[in-house]
Amino acid sequence: MPQETAKIHPLFAVPNLAQAAPPEREFYDAPDTTEEPEVCPLCYGSGMEIVAGKGARPCKCRKQKSHSNLIEKARIPKRYTDCHFHSYRVLNPSQDRAFRYSSRLAMEYPAIERGLLLMGTVGVGKTHLAVSILKSLTERGFNCLFYEFGALLKGIQDSYNTVSQTSELKVLQPVFDAEVLVLDEIGASKPTDWVRDTMAHIINMRYNDKKLTIFTTNYLDERRAEKDETLEDRVGVRLRSRLFEMCKTVSMSGEDFRRTFDQVTPIKKR
Repeated sequence: MPQETAKIHPLFAVPNLAQAAPPEREFYDAPDTTEEPEVCPLCYGSGMEIVAGKGARPCKCRKQKSHSNLIEKARIPKRYTDCHFHSYRVLNPSQDRAFRYSSRLAMEYPAIERGLLLMGTVGVGKTHLAVSILKSLTERGFNCLFYEFGALLKGIQDSYNTVSQTSELKVLQPVFDAEVLVLDEIGASKPTDWVRDTMAHIINMRYNDKKLTIFTTNYLDERRAEKDETLEDRVGVRLRSRLFEMCKTVSMSGEDFRRTFDQVTPIKKR
């Protein structure tokens, strides 16, 4: 039988792959959208840069990352992002005195035994200086923490809620552990027995552990008018006495800088 006319049983038939198979997809023509991770040009991701004639040293990229992590852990509010010593405006002798004490603390810590109690009316730059101290110390690698006292009390109150899955100790432990703590607006919360007990607990723990603490308050030690309350009225005699030992009291005066926001000429934030 001629070969071209021979019948092939279907079981042994071999399909024509060139005709039966669908055309292959040309994946190699597709653009590569995967972004290469950024690599530091100094250390190439190793964390150590080579300095000619000197050897290896920790790379700047690691230092910057470490500083960013410390700033984030410090819980400094976004409102105070631009606050630093170089952006503080000294307008009178009391503010100059506060500025000098604050900058000195930032430069000389940890060879400093007492913190600061920045005391004055609203808008004179107390929080600006307190945040400036924290930023300076985080740049030097110290573990710092910022808390507005009312927000801290709210966090403790929320910890009593079983749904939140937190506890009072979990909220307070970072406050106890921080090398340097800023408690902003102390005395602003209504002075109930619970508030005073909580305040005493925090202050006594840091006092006993010799941890540096910086306080700010709108309440003064002397009444300017008969209806005014003093800091002692707000925190109690015992705690005010403890603060005298823990901190250098620096009184500040001046106009509320926030009122100048309505003026045509802008000023730097505090």
